[in-house]
Amino acid sequence: MHGKKFAALATASLLVLSGTACGSGGSSGGSTETSSASTPKAGGAGGEVGVFTWWADGSEKKGLDALEKLFKEQYPNDTFKNLAVAGGSGSNAKAKLASDLKNGNPPGSFQGHAGAELMDYIDNDQVQPVDDIIKQLGGSSVFPKTLLDRITVDGHIYSVPVTIHRANVVWSNTALLKKAGITSTPTSVEAWLADMQKVKESGVATPLSIGGTWTQTELLESILAANLGADEYSKLFTKDGKWDSAEVKASIEQYKKALTFANTASDGDDWPNATDMVADGKAAYNVMGDWAVAEFESKGKKYHTDWEAFAMPGKEKIFDFLADSFTLPTGTKNPEGTKDWLRFVGSKDAQEAFNSVKGSIPPRSDASTEKFSEYQQSAMKDFKDSANVKIVSSIAHGAAVPLAWSSEINTAMSKFYQDKNTDNLAKSLVASHDKYAQ
Repeated sequence: MHGKKFAALATASLLVLSGTACGSGGSSGGSTETSSASTPKAGGAGGEVGVFTWWADGSEKKGLDALEKLFKEQYPNDTFKNLAVAGGSGSNAKAKLASDLKNGNPPGSFQGHAGAELMDYIDNDQVQPVDDIIKQLGGSSVFPKTLLDRITVDGHIYSVPVTIHRANVVWSNTALLKKAGITSTPTSVEAWLADMQKVKESGVATPLSIGGTWTQTELLESILAANLGADEYSKLFTKDGKWDSAEVKASIEQYKKALTFANTASDGDDWPNATDMVADGKAAYNVMGDWAVAEFESKGKKYHTDWEAFAMPGKEKIFDFLADSFTLPTGTKNPEGTKDWLRFVGSKDAQEAFNSVKGSIPPRSDASTEKFSEYQQSAMKDFKDSANVKIVSSIAHGAAVPLAWSSEINTAMSKFYQDKNTDNLAKSLVASHDKYAQ
């Protein structure tokens, strides 16, 4: 069963999976798509809805607070309970969630990254399909096919997407680049590394800021996608993936070189400190998902004046995709309340309220662009521009590989950070692929 499901998901990452959710699954409600359901019904099933996330700090908490307020207004009979767990880009939360699910104590709904990260929950029958919820919300008339394809497993959808983020963004400090004489955006990874050398020669001790292991995985995947292009990068997660190819090994060497320009980081170092180094003028570059937008704005830094952003340059324009989403856990105590929450977070109102604060963009194509920043509007444009921008799935953020595979990749990345042995890293990545790819 696992192999069949994962194969379907891997195919989706190559954008050849046909169709979207088509079954009734475990959800209730209407069975036809309708864009008129963009606003949830008032009232609600009633009872407590425990919502489990890792949105415990910063802009993420502000976004969750905005959702809680709006949910109370639109579903006054339901009682929202915040079950957020902080730390580690969700690693702490995922550990607690695994324990709760194993012990038969699921929350009302839990946050997950749409895509391969949910495979273990699906295979263990810990989540139910939400096909009818997606249809009530408008289905393919409001959720792009490129998104629905990526979150469809064996003909069913198991979570309601709430955000879309881009992981392969390079953030830069305008003043430090000007000081180094850098006046244009690089066109390749090699050119970007050359710019970091210029920054270092200008007197900046830390041209590149990094955080703990998952941020380093995000950096490597951004380099891989830039050098391999969308098709070859996506093939890495299929049975035919070649993690020992010359292109992958060259990318690892470039990643190793990038680390020579970086600060010293520990596994526990989360992303805000690395982003703040750029905002505060202590580093010239940081590769991070576009939740960084809210971090810059929280410090009063202005786009084009204090900071710039560009996708990791390479073979073609890449949108390294991830999506936060919410599930319908099997055995949850108040499933009708959970369905209220899912209808709510999938609505136009909720997605505009949350994403405008968090720095992400709404999965819904009918969301108004007027409520979003200049950077977010550019991300919306790129995500829709399938002719010129190629979408791939993030390793670090659960879209490309299941949790067990990503855990092994992170272990290999952590070891590489200590020994800098490129051959050992390549061998570890090959071994992980051979173990998990179907």
